[in-house]
Amino acid sequence: MNVFYPLKQGLFVLFFFSVLTASAQNGSVTGRVLDETGQGLPGASVVVKGTTRSTATDAKGNYSLSALPAGNLVLVASYVGYETLEKPAAVSGNITLDFNLIPDAQKLAEVVVIGYGTTTRKNLTGAVTTVTSKDFQKGVITTPDQLIQGKVAGVVIVPGGGQPGSAGTIRIRGGASLTASNNPLYVIDGIPLSGEGISGAASQLSLINPADIESFTVLKDANATAIYGSRASNGVVLITTKKGGAAKPTFNFSTNNSYATVARKVNVLSADQVRAYVNENGIAATKALPGTANTDWQDEIYDNAFGTDNNFTLSGTFQNVPYRVSAGYLDQKGLLLTDRLKRGTGGIRLTPSLLDNHLKVDLNLKGTISNSRFANQLAVPNAIAFDPTQTVRANNQFGNYFEWISGTVPNVNTPRNPVSLLENYSNNSKADRSYGNLQLDYSFHFLPELHANVNIGYDVAKGQGLTKVPADAAYYYLTKGYSLGYLGTQQDKFIEAYLNYTKDVESINSNFNITAGYGNYDNSKKNYALPTYNALGELQAMPNFPFDVQRNKLLSYYGRFIYTLADRYILSATMRADGSSKFNPSGRWGYFPSAAFTWRVKEEAFLKNSKTLSDLKIRLSYGETGNKDGIGNYTYLPNYSTSVDQAQYQMGDNFYHLYSPLPYDKDLRWESTTTYNAGLDYGFLDGRIYGSVDIYYKKTKDLLSTVEIPIGTNFSNQLLTNVGNMENKGIEASINIAVLKSDKVNWDIGFNLSYNKNKVTNLTLNNNPDFKLQARGITGGIDNYIQYHTVGLEPYAYLLYKQVYDASGNPLEGVYEDLNGDGRISDEDRRFFKSPTPAYVMGFNTSFNYGRWTLSTVLRSNIGGYIYDNVSSQFGVSRFMLNEKYINNASTDLYKSKFVNNQYKSDYYLKNASLLKMDNLGLNFNAGKLSRTGTATLSISANCQNVFVLSDYKGIDPEIFSGIDYNLYPRPRTYTLGINVGF
Repeated sequence: MNVFYPLKQGLFVLFFFSVLTASAQNGSVTGRVLDETGQGLPGASVVVKGTTRSTATDAKGNYSLSALPAGNLVLVASYVGYETLEKPAAVSGNITLDFNLIPDAQKLAEVVVIGYGTTTRKNLTGAVTTVTSKDFQKGVITTPDQLIQGKVAGVVIVPGGGQPGSAGTIRIRGGASLTASNNPLYVIDGIPLSGEGISGAASQLSLINPADIESFTVLKDANATAIYGSRASNGVVLITTKKGGAAKPTFNFSTNNSYATVARKVNVLSADQVRAYVNENGIAATKALPGTANTDWQDEIYDNAFGTDNNFTLSGTFQNVPYRVSAGYLDQKGLLLTDRLKRGTGGIRLTPSLLDNHLKVDLNLKGTISNSRFANQLAVPNAIAFDPTQTVRANNQFGNYFEWISGTVPNVNTPRNPVSLLENYSNNSKADRSYGNLQLDYSFHFLPELHANVNIGYDVAKGQGLTKVPADAAYYYLTKGYSLGYLGTQQDKFIEAYLNYTKDVESINSNFNITAGYGNYDNSKKNYALPTYNALGELQAMPNFPFDVQRNKLLSYYGRFIYTLADRYILSATMRADGSSKFNPSGRWGYFPSAAFTWRVKEEAFLKNSKTLSDLKIRLSYGETGNKDGIGNYTYLPNYSTSVDQAQYQMGDNFYHLYSPLPYDKDLRWESTTTYNAGLDYGFLDGRIYGSVDIYYKKTKDLLSTVEIPIGTNFSNQLLTNVGNMENKGIEASINIAVLKSDKVNWDIGFNLSYNKNKVTNLTLNNNPDFKLQARGITGGIDNYIQYHTVGLEPYAYLLYKQVYDASGNPLEGVYEDLNGDGRISDEDRRFFKSPTPAYVMGFNTSFNYGRWTLSTVLRSNIGGYIYDNVSSQFGVSRFMLNEKYINNASTDLYKSKFVNNQYKSDYYLKNASLLKMDNLGLNFNAGKLSRTGTATLSISANCQNVFVLSDYKGIDPEIFSGIDYNLYPRPRTYTLGINVGF
C-alpha cells in the first residue's frame, strides 16, 4: 500500500467539501477582542459555548461568526496569557459583541504540553520552556531546529553547513554520553521519531515542513523527561503542529523568495602571491611550473543561490469537524554549484469532538517527497589547495579539466580540480517520508474526571539514489569511473494507551492528577548493500550480504502522580519501566523514577496582594533517565565479521570469505543519567517582566567506552562495555521584558544565558587516571588524533604540544616545551588544553512594533570554546606548496607561521572560537485587510540571515560543532522577501 495515497485523497476531499460549506443563515455576531489597553488581539479564539463553532480574530482583533441559530447563546473569548471571558449573546439577526480581556499574571494560565498530557504554566514542576510560532526565527527555514536558535536557555543549536536541508546539532544541557547518541528525543504531536538518519536526505529533520509547526516545548530536567524513560537522557523536544478551528474556511498562502551569497571565504594566496612565493623560494624546476591564469577556485565552485519556499493552508470547520490542510513546496539551491533540494510536503489534521464533547479525536497525517542533488563537498578543501595560476580547463584526457599529472595519469599527491569534482560528480536521490497518528481521548460519561487516551501512529521513510563519476574524471581515473546505488527503508510503529484521572477535592483543598500508561514501539530499518560498478558498467565489488535488517522493540509502562494542595504546594512523581530488545533478556528492563516539589510562593498570604510581584515559584526535582541509542541491536550476542575480498580462502577453483568472531559483552546495559534541579520562576508588574533561573547537576554512569582487556578473555584485546562515568553541572537563566506596551508602540526583549561544565570521572574497569580514549582526529599526518576523553576533563579535550615562540612572537618550527622535564620532546609532552564546547552560551532577541511595522532581530554568543585550524595546519606550510613536479596553494597563515613542514600537533593552531553572531534581522509590514468589506489580509516581510559574525578566529566560521575546521561548507548570508496572504 502506498502510504502517501491517503494523504492525496484527504487533501482532495477536504478541499472539495470546504468549498461547499453552507447552512441556514439565522443570525451572526461580529465584534472585537481587545486587551487591557484597548488594542486588538490578533489570533484570539471566540467559541460558541457547548458547540464546535469557533473563529479566530484578524490582525486588528476583529471576529465574525455567521449562520448561528437564533436564541440565547454564550460566547467564550480566550487568548494566551489572558483570562478567558464569557458573554451571553441574544442572537436575532446581526449583533455586535466586544470582549475586553484581562491579563493573567505572567501568563500563568497558559497551557503547556508535557509528556502524555498538558498542564498550566503556573503548575509546572519541571524545567520546561515553550517557544510559539510568533517568536520563531524568520526567513528561509528548511529544518525545524532553525526556528528556535538562540531562544531557549540551556539549549545549544550549532547550525549545520550550507548544504540545503542540513540540520544543526542540538544539545540540551550538554551531552550525556561519549559514544551513544547525544541527540534529544523528538515527539511531533505524540509521534516519537526514531532519530535514525534517512538514506537520500541531508537530515531526517529536512523532511519536516517547519511551516506546519505551532510550538516547541523543550523538556530539560529529569522530572520533565523521566516519563520518556530510556530515550530521555538528552532531553525531549515536543513539537506541536497547527490545527483548524474557525467556522468559515480560511485560506492562507505564503511565499519566501531568497538570495544566498557566500558570507566569507578561506584566506588563501592569490595567483600573483603564489607566483611571487615560488620565484622567491622555489628551485629552478618549481619556478617553471606556475601558469599565467588568475583563478579564484573558491569563486569557481560557489555561486549565489536562489530559493523559494511556498506554503498553502486551508482550515476551518466542516460539519462540526475542525480541519487543517496544508501543502508546501521548497526549491533551494546550495552555494556549491551542483547542490539543490526540492521538497514537496502535505498534511491533514482533523480534530472533531463527538459524544457531547466526551470523545476528542485527533487525526494527523503528514507526508514529504524530496529530490536532492548532493554536491561533492570534497571540492571545498580542494579549492583551497589547488594552484590558482592554472586555468579551469585544458585540452587533455581528463574531461578537459586541468590536472597535475604524473606520466599519463593524475598525480596522486596533488589536489583534484575542484570544478571537475563538482561537474563530474552526480549524486541524485529521492527520499519519501510519511508520519501520522490517530489519538482518541475519551472522558467517561459516568465519571468525566477519568480520561482514556489511545495513540496509534507510524513513521515510515524510503530513500534511494545513485552516485556516478564518468570514466575520464581524474578523481576515479584509474578505476574508469564509479557507479553505486543506495537504498534504505525505515519503519516505526507504535501504540500508546493511558488513563488519566483528575479530581478537585474541595473539602481538603486538594487536586489529584494521576496517569498510568503503556507503550509498545517497533522500529525496523533495512539498509541495502548494492554492487559497485565503474562508469563502463564493469563490476568492481559485490557485497557479501545484499541487505541488513535492523529491528528492535521497546515495551514500556509508565505512571505519574501530581498532588496540589491549596493551589500552591505541588508534589509530583513519575516512574517508567522500559524493556528493550537491544539487551540481554536477563538485564533487559530499566527503571526510571523522578520526583519534584513546587512551592508557589506568590500565593502565600504575605505576597498574594503584592502589586509589584506577579509570580514567584520555587521548583526542586530529582530524576533518572536512560540512553540506548547508539547501541547496536545484537551487540550482546556473539557475532562474526566477514573478510575483505583480498583475504578469501581458495578451495579448488572457488574462493570463500573467512569469518572471525567479534568481541561482545553479554551484560551490556543502559547508560543512565541522574539529574538534580533547583529552579525559580519569577514575574513582575503583571507579567511585564518574567523569567526563570535553574541550577542543575547531572551524573551519568555506565557510559559505553572501549577499554583494553587481557588477551584471551574475549575475541580481542579491546571491548566496548559499560565503564564510564561523567558529571555535568550548570546554571541557566532567562528574562523577558515588555519594555513598551501601548496601542501603537510595543517593544519586547528577551535574553537567556547558560553555563555548562562537563567532566569525565571514569573510563576504565580499574582505576587508571592516565587512560585516554581517542575521540576525533584531523586531516593530515599519522596517528592524527588530537581530541581525547580523559578523566577529570571535558569530553573531546585537545591534546597538543605547547608551542615555543621567539622574542618577536613568531612560532619556532618544531620547538615545543619539555613539559615532563626529561630533556627530550616526546608524546608525553603533549598537554590537555581546552575543548570545543563553549562554557557560556547566550541568546538575545528583540521585537519593536510601531503601528503596522515590526523590526526584529536575534543574536547569539558563545564564549569559552576553542577551534583547531586544520585548514592552516594542512595547507599553510611551504612543503605542501612547493614541489619540483607541481605546486599547490596555501592559506595566508603561511606568511605568519613560516613553517616549512606540517606541525599538526602544535597548539599554535588552537584558536579561541568565542563569537557574537546576528542570526536574523527582519522587517515586517502588516497591511491588514485589503478592503473594508473583504476578508483578505496581506503582510510583507524582508529578512537577512547570518547577518554578521564577530570573532577573533580568522577562518570561515568559528561555530563548528566538532571543533575542527577543515572542509566546512560555508553557511550562506541569505536575503529573503516574503509575502503572506490570507482570505
